[in-house]
Amino acid sequence: MNFIKRFFTGMKQEVETPMTTDQPEEGATKPEEETGSLTEEAPQPEPEKQQESPMVRSVIQAPVLSEELFPENSDEILIKAQPSATGDQCLFNVNRPIMAGFSWYFPDFESAADSPLAERLFCLEDVETVLVCENSVTITRKDKTLVDWQPLAKEEGQVVREVLQENNGLVSEKIIEELQTEDDIREGIQKVIDTEVNPGVAGHGGNITLLSVKGNSVTIQMGGGCQGCSAADLTLKQGIHTSFRNAVPKVGAIFDETDHAAGLNPFFS
Repeated sequence: MNFIKRFFTGMKQEVETPMTTDQPEEGATKPEEETGSLTEEAPQPEPEKQQESPMVRSVIQAPVLSEELFPENSDEILIKAQPSATGDQCLFNVNRPIMAGFSWYFPDFESAADSPLAERLFCLEDVETVLVCENSVTITRKDKTLVDWQPLAKEEGQVVREVLQENNGLVSEKIIEELQTEDDIREGIQKVIDTEVNPGVAGHGGNITLLSVKGNSVTIQMGGGCQGCSAADLTLKQGIHTSFRNAVPKVGAIFDETDHAAGLNPFFS
C-alpha cells in the first residue's frame, strides 16, 4: 500500500511540475504579445503622407484668372474698368484687339489725328492722355483730386464700344506704318538709360534696368534706392517716361515690374 501511495504521489508531482513551468512568470511578456506590439508599431510612420502637403499648396493656376476675365467666344463687346491705386488713371480691358502686338501713347488731342478711338476720347471732358496697348486703353484724367471714376468711366467705356462697333480703323495707319523695330526701340531706350536716367538716379543709389521689349512696348525694373523710394511712382511718370519718349518718340507703353514693397526707402533709413 505504501508503495502504491508513493507511486501515485510521484505521478501527481510529475504532472504538476510541467504545469507550473508552462505558466509565464509574473510581469513577463508573452512572445505573442511582443510580436503583436512590433507589428503594430511598424506602420505608424507615414512619410509619404507628410510629403504630399507641399504639393497641394504649390498648385497655382494663374492663367485661369486672365481667361476668366471675359467669357470665351462672346459676340458682345465687353469692357472692364480698373482705376489705378493713385486714382489718376483708369485701365479699360476689352475683349477685342485694339492694336494687336503694339501700343501707342497719345499725349494730347493733336497727336490723335486720324485715330478715331483717341479722337473720340479726347472729346470727353477731363481726359488728359490716352494709351492704347493691344486690347486695353489707359486714360489719364486732368483733375488729379477726383477719386470717383464711375461717371467718367461710363462715358469712356461707351465711346470705346461705339468705335469698335463702327468697325473702322482705331489707330492711324500712318502710325502703324512708321513703327520702329524692336531692335531700334531696345537700342534707343538702353542708350537713354545709360546716358541720362541712371546717372540721374545714382544720387539715391538707384538704377534702372531694361528687362524686355515687345513690339514698341518696354518693361523696366527699378533697383537700389529707387526700389523702395516713396517718390518712385512720381519719378517714373514725370522723369523716366519723359526721357524715354523724348529720346525714342515711337515708344508706346512703359511697364514697371519693380517690387517696391520689397525695397528700402532711402529717405527713411
